[in-house]
Amino acid sequence: MSLREDLKQVIAAIPAEVSEKKGVFTVRHVVAERKSFLSRKKLVYTAKYRIDENKREVRFTETLKETGFGLTGGSDFNSPGFGFKKETYKTGRGAREGGIEEQSNLLGKKYSYTFDFKTLRAALEKKTQDAGFAFTYQIISI
Repeated sequence: MSLREDLKQVIAAIPAEVSEKKGVFTVRHVVAERKSFLSRKKLVYTAKYRIDENKREVRFTETLKETGFGLTGGSDFNSPGFGFKKETYKTGRGAREGGIEEQSNLLGKKYSYTFDFKTLRAALEKKTQDAGFAFTYQIISI
């Protein structure tokens, strides 16, 4: 089995959406979602990786992003009265260690989830190294 297939097999266990464009694979997984009357917020994990056959390396990056939209009722988006608001947040880039509850609390939200970024990243790194490739974590997008 090829490295490409091995990595897809690891990701399939999540499950997550996987797409490819110009050699860059994008993994997208909705970690948590909160719905209320006429509004919705999502916490989305996105990882990108590129397999470089010539250098025998896999370059990897990941982000955590919260988005929300809908009618607000004052307390939900910290705005007085009712209105419509769309928000997008990103946490800092870099390897994530441990759970994301601390990051969610920084955004002032409480989510229920079981997704572990560190386990996924470690599994991808192991498959990459088992295939004889180097695993390079990048802070900037690929």
